[in-house]
Amino acid sequence: MKVGNGGHLTYCTNIHPGETWPEVRSNLERYLLSVKAQMAPRGAFGVGLRLSAIAARALAEPRTLAEFKSFLQRNRLYVFTLNGFPYGPFHGEPVKENVYLPDWKQDDRLEYTNLLADLLVELLPDDPELEGSISTVPGAFKPHADTPEKVERITDVLLRHVAHLVKLRSRTGRTIGLALEPEPCCFLETVEETIAYFRNSLTSEAAVQRLMSLAGVPHATAREALHRHIGVCLDLCHAAVEFEDAEGCLQQLRGANIRVHKMQLSSGLRVPGVDARTEELLRPFDDRVYLHQVVERTADGVNRYVDLADAFASLPGGRGEREWRVHCHVPVFLEDMGQFASTQSFIRDALAAHRKNPITAHLEAETYTWSVLPNQYRGAAMDHAIARELSWLREHLGNP
Repeated sequence: MKVGNGGHLTYCTNIHPGETWPEVRSNLERYLLSVKAQMAPRGAFGVGLRLSAIAARALAEPRTLAEFKSFLQRNRLYVFTLNGFPYGPFHGEPVKENVYLPDWKQDDRLEYTNLLADLLVELLPDDPELEGSISTVPGAFKPHADTPEKVERITDVLLRHVAHLVKLRSRTGRTIGLALEPEPCCFLETVEETIAYFRNSLTSEAAVQRLMSLAGVPHATAREALHRHIGVCLDLCHAAVEFEDAEGCLQQLRGANIRVHKMQLSSGLRVPGVDARTEELLRPFDDRVYLHQVVERTADGVNRYVDLADAFASLPGGRGEREWRVHCHVPVFLEDMGQFASTQSFIRDALAAHRKNPITAHLEAETYTWSVLPNQYRGAAMDHAIARELSWLREHLGNP
């Protein structure tokens, strides 16, 4: 749905378990229409669609695509952003670090993301001003991008995708932006790392020259295309977990001339005082499905743990005061969670800065961990909780 300053607010359908197209299509009928009825009963409602590789290939079949476009039109729905991060299964079985595979060193990731771009061009509404966005893995899991050769491979595969987007825009007139999503313990983890990678690799003169060759365009066009087609998905949970400064994130990316194609609006967990009870309190969040990275701040600096179990192992022994931020998405309307808190204040600060100087038109709630959250933090049926999140976000975007 449209919000102030030309923005579009939605939620990501990765909250709904389902990997095949029939499962995705059924979830849209069951949940999406209910959320729309609550949030935009008489208006158009945008869709943040998550498609696995299997679902994307099925949707590309002409009759299936035509039926889905008809469904969108009948129900006043429009797709403007895709979640292209998880390639394969995302619910009901251990995902952990496999969520980053295939990563951007691999052709499977390229082919999948090219297909998503082709589908998104077909699904975008008839509004030439509305661009599309696809969020994706931040290159790779950090241990899989630990040599210059691996980083060079990531960059080259990304440039091959940009060349696809350039040709797609030339053919259709529509613009799709790829949004790399920085995340704890990944190749692109912090805003500072992201800016350095764009400057030194992804938008360097060597990258411009490579894109010129791949897309068959002149120098100026290639440089402009890199800025137009590849940018960042700023996930506010990830940024808060990294102890970033909310307003500073936006200023840094804007100052580096990196486009924020999408901002994902989600909260993580905050434990302001780690003590002997911390493991007991957080144990219910240590599910077998998702990776829950922990960033710890002490007087001596920052420590990172790949998962809660690794952080728990660090607890014995006194190391002074320390605060934990945990990558576990919880509903944005929760702040006080009893013995600990969420990072909701980071969202409020980021949205306040965004209201003053908008950084993106694509805004997406993303509480995908709903199915594994402890029961006391759900509090409502899924569709009503999603609507409550969107209502909270709309209010803090200055749209009562």
